[in-house]
Amino acid sequence: MNRESFAAGERLVSPAYVRQGCEARRSHEHLIRLLLEKGKCPEDGWDESTLELFLHELAIMDSNNFLGNCGVGEREGRVASALVARRHYRFIHGIGRSGDISAVQPKAAGSSLLNKITNSLVLDILKLAGVPTVTNCFVVPMATGMSLTLCFLTLRHKRPKAKYIIWPRIDQKSCFKSMITAGFEPVVIENVLEGDELRTDLKAVESKVQELGPDSVLCVHSTTSCFAPRGPDRVEELAVICANYGIPHIVNNAYGVQSSKCMHLIQQGARVGRIDAFVQSLDKNFMVPVGGAIIAGFNDSFIQEISKMYPGRASASPSLDVLITLLSLGSNGYKKLLKERKEMFSYLSSQLEKLSECYNERLLYTPHNPISLAMTLKTLSEHRDRSVTQLGSMLFTRQVSGARVVPLGSVQAVSGHTFRGFMAHTNNYPCAYLNAAAAVGMKTQDVDLFVKRLDKCLKTVRKEQNKESNASAVENYNKTEDVDIEEMALKLDNVLLDTSQNSS
Repeated sequence: MNRESFAAGERLVSPAYVRQGCEARRSHEHLIRLLLEKGKCPEDGWDESTLELFLHELAIMDSNNFLGNCGVGEREGRVASALVARRHYRFIHGIGRSGDISAVQPKAAGSSLLNKITNSLVLDILKLAGVPTVTNCFVVPMATGMSLTLCFLTLRHKRPKAKYIIWPRIDQKSCFKSMITAGFEPVVIENVLEGDELRTDLKAVESKVQELGPDSVLCVHSTTSCFAPRGPDRVEELAVICANYGIPHIVNNAYGVQSSKCMHLIQQGARVGRIDAFVQSLDKNFMVPVGGAIIAGFNDSFIQEISKMYPGRASASPSLDVLITLLSLGSNGYKKLLKERKEMFSYLSSQLEKLSECYNERLLYTPHNPISLAMTLKTLSEHRDRSVTQLGSMLFTRQVSGARVVPLGSVQAVSGHTFRGFMAHTNNYPCAYLNAAAAVGMKTQDVDLFVKRLDKCLKTVRKEQNKESNASAVENYNKTEDVDIEEMALKLDNVLLDTSQNSS
């Protein structure tokens, strides 16, 4: 309602009451105006009524919601189900145009505004999370793997002679397949073991650049967030190598936004060397449904090139989800989540360490990994690998999700490349282990329940091991006893035979 509508309402209801209602509406509109003017995440989260008012105001700016609209094209925002329309707040046209995912749509001013505001808020959050010099970013409606592929395809036009991507090994299929899908050959650099932790082999990376020749290398593809015992790549040192040889550098920062350490690595890498783009998942960092990612960088023109590489329009759902989430939380709410995550990491670490000591195991020392932890399973793997995989199955059937059990010697073929010791990020890690991560949104009760169920599962597996060991010992004893009796019988037969022959 505008001023004229409120004035008309004063003829029906007491003007004092109407003015009070008008002031209440203005408080909502003030928040919206500040958002549009500043383009930054509000410090305090919005209430749902302000959010819904804002989304409704944007939606009625799209042509499919015009009262007198007459659409005669093939894509006019028609939706058969009213439930689907409500699910999307009637944003039907998506974002971008056929030539650029960040472009404005003439028939969808509201969706275009939503897209611009979302990108602006996400940029503000990336700066707040630890990368203050990032210059541009955009939300893309694809998960991390395909978003990395989009970055590699953009680089193809800049480096037409390149055919290789240098990739410090991380045993995660989507980032490996992102390079294959883009049509490049991954050059896998094995990690080096430093104590318990796996770190980037910088000498091997530089040696491979020299061997292949810088012009034949599309980029270095590094990783920040990962499963322990692997640590984040040495991003700063890799950035220096890339700068020295004139090679692009793409960082897979999948769930690194929630970690100040991962974000600091990116910031420092850009300061001392070269980072062209870094990619992060929406669902892992902002607790929204799977299906979106953020592509960000320090060179505005290169990030625009990536957005123009996306073919066609795109779904607005990931942008809408993260916009609603950030406006609901506010920057203070998101900072609180990041603080709580750090506390949960310390708590999970202490609880796992206590539990591991009860079973003659230990927590692996991985000081560079700020999110993931690993606990040895040596006493299980000494008996047989089946006990290790059985533990993983037991946890899953007891509704423990996210924990990974990594046995020794696993072999996995991914897009024609064979990885030995798959899931361990190296061919021969010294022991089997269990992973758990303290990610954003985890609560104390999640840690307590996980440790309680893990304790019960370990006890059950140990009991079964003891039963099998006892049964095996009895079986071996019986076999030995049978052999001894047989030998005595043969000796007695021989004695009797000799006696009989002497008598005759």
